[in-house]
Amino acid sequence: MSVATLPMELTSFVGRKAELSEVRRALSVSRLVTLSGIGGVGKTRLALSAAEAERRAYPDGVWLTELGDLRDPTLVVELVAAGVGVQNRSARPLREVLVEVLYPSTGLLVLDNCEQLIEAVTELAKTLLTTCPKLHILATSREPLNIGGESVIRVSPLTTPPAHHPLPLRKSTHFDAVSLFTERASFVLPDFELTGDNVNTVAQICARLEGLPLAIELAAARLKVLSPEQILQRLTDRYTLLTRGHRNAPTRQQTLQMCIGWSYDLCTPAEQQLWARLSVFAGSLDLEAAEAVCADDEADQDLVDTLASLVDKSILIREQSRGGVRFRLLDTVRDFGRDKLDHTGQRLALRRRHHDWYLQLALDADDAWMSPNQLEWTARLARDLPNLREALEFSLSGSGESALRIAAAMDQFWFSRGLSEGRRWLDRALERTSDESSAARAEALDAVAMLAATQGDVEVATARVEEGRTLDARRENPRLYVDGVITDALVTLHRGEVDRDLAPLEETLEISRAHGDVRRLVEGLLVLGLAHQARGQIPEAVSCHEQVLAITRAHGESVYRSYALWSIAIAAWSEGDTDRAVRYLEESLRLTRLTDDPVAAVTGLQTLASIAGEQHDPRRAAVLMGASDALGRTVGTVTLRFPDLIANPDEFTREVSRALGVREFEAAYREGGALDFGGAIAFALGEQSSEEAPAVRRLASLTARERQAADLIADGLTNKDIAGRLEISSRTVDGHVEHILAKLGLSSRTEIAVLVVQHKRGEHI
Repeated sequence: MSVATLPMELTSFVGRKAELSEVRRALSVSRLVTLSGIGGVGKTRLALSAAEAERRAYPDGVWLTELGDLRDPTLVVELVAAGVGVQNRSARPLREVLVEVLYPSTGLLVLDNCEQLIEAVTELAKTLLTTCPKLHILATSREPLNIGGESVIRVSPLTTPPAHHPLPLRKSTHFDAVSLFTERASFVLPDFELTGDNVNTVAQICARLEGLPLAIELAAARLKVLSPEQILQRLTDRYTLLTRGHRNAPTRQQTLQMCIGWSYDLCTPAEQQLWARLSVFAGSLDLEAAEAVCADDEADQDLVDTLASLVDKSILIREQSRGGVRFRLLDTVRDFGRDKLDHTGQRLALRRRHHDWYLQLALDADDAWMSPNQLEWTARLARDLPNLREALEFSLSGSGESALRIAAAMDQFWFSRGLSEGRRWLDRALERTSDESSAARAEALDAVAMLAATQGDVEVATARVEEGRTLDARRENPRLYVDGVITDALVTLHRGEVDRDLAPLEETLEISRAHGDVRRLVEGLLVLGLAHQARGQIPEAVSCHEQVLAITRAHGESVYRSYALWSIAIAAWSEGDTDRAVRYLEESLRLTRLTDDPVAAVTGLQTLASIAGEQHDPRRAAVLMGASDALGRTVGTVTLRFPDLIANPDEFTREVSRALGVREFEAAYREGGALDFGGAIAFALGEQSSEEAPAVRRLASLTARERQAADLIADGLTNKDIAGRLEISSRTVDGHVEHILAKLGLSSRTEIAVLVVQHKRGEHI
């Protein structure tokens, strides 16, 4: 597994050379390094720079988890697992699956903004460090985690010139705070430069701000409307006021509050009001959400201009995403806004408007599922997940009825992005609500039963089906009746019961057709097709799935279509039509890549591996096996939902290993395991990589000793083993590996092994 989730920074990292070296040294001797300091001091930026600099020391991955928007400590494991790429589709505890995935990994986990969830983060960090011997953790927090062996680095403000002392221009670059102000100022005013006339004013600004990066960046942003001299004057007045108002706070915290408060006072009343109202959002937001939640009325034409002003003043951060422009408040800026909102008495009303907007967002996404916009809606839910969580929490603080509706409407999202989290929200909402007969409760029971069954938790799934069967709403609403029958039938299949009467399922098809309910018609056909397939009734199964294909193609739907293609491929293969099976599997995998569904990808890769073995291509089979097993581990299981539909995987592994030879099999299996989600599908589809052949040719650039080390890496030896074999020091081997990676343009030892094996066979794939 080789994954990197570090973001691309839009501005340069200024200064901190000594601190960066200290962090890198600490990582070399300690498996837990915590960067501690106040908010706004630059902990996150230092951590990301150190992680990027050390990337090659962690061949299996560098993963970032941002915890700043999370409030629920029970979701810490979920968020860390998502950052690593683990999606638990089994009934096993996610913590256990995460440990299993990370246990063999030489990787670096970056945990950002741990302070508000310190206990939950500390507990998880202890577990990972004691069970994953090659894992390192780099944390940022306003306080240490206080774990044995922790190396704590106190992140101080940037260096500033001595106060009240003239600063020669030639010495200005000696102080990181001045360098940061100068660079950020040039973003605001491209012609800004440090001169003999303004250098002392800038130096005093930086000194007044005590070198805090956030404060300096906010100050530099004011150059659009203020001169450096005006900025300095306003800072002087504000510093005195806020120091007097917060005697019990640490000095540097006073300074940060001063900077934010000063920025607040520079805003117009309309900007101040919008800043406070925007603080009800979590994570990021789009313009439509801001208008719906924060505008006084639908005709508020000034909101867009006010929003733009907050961006100009660096209160709001503008971010470009695939779905368009989004906006985000820094945590400290959001907290300040929430304090102001509390003083207005509007917080409850704004939270209710926020809740209503995201309730409707979830319902709209559910309604648009059977459409060409399916993937865009899924991506939008992913972007707004922090806000949807806030809406769920708000509902659960009351009656909880709308939480049932939100969580149930997101059922398909939970299937691809978080089975365990979806179950948790649904269970909490079901426990909270009191109306035992509502339509929302029926929908939630169906959703949680489906999620539980998909994870293999069939006892819970069965219990939820039984609970929902008796609801009055089920008997009174044809749509809910259809949902109940489909859910019951799927759970029954997961229990391995294939002889259940299919008449109720067939009845749902007629009901759905009569009501024009295309989505439920497709879902009923899929489950009926699987039931026929489990019974060995191949023509009937194919008929159902071909109807699904026709309907989904007409509506531009992708997820259900990928399921139907896989099912038809299995049927074709069972009847000996291998060419047709491969065509359908490849089409299914292309859709799976679009829908980002790892479970569907695992089933497709496993099936193609079996076909490759049957066609006497053991090497391709081994690569596909390695890819499917590695991907399966990230979702919590390597077991198919319906394992009886393909050959026994253990026996198949032994057959491929015998056909290929143990050494070649292990190399090919490792090659597959090194592929990520997209790479695995690209290999399965026979797509060429333009970068791999040049890398093979660059093997000629290695020295004789480096080539020896590369060959031994391909044989599976560790650096320590290589040192013993070549009778050189481990440090020397580390250097050889670094040189090999740099010369070949690779990022992990696994990639080196794959490349050497390919080169020995003369392959350029």
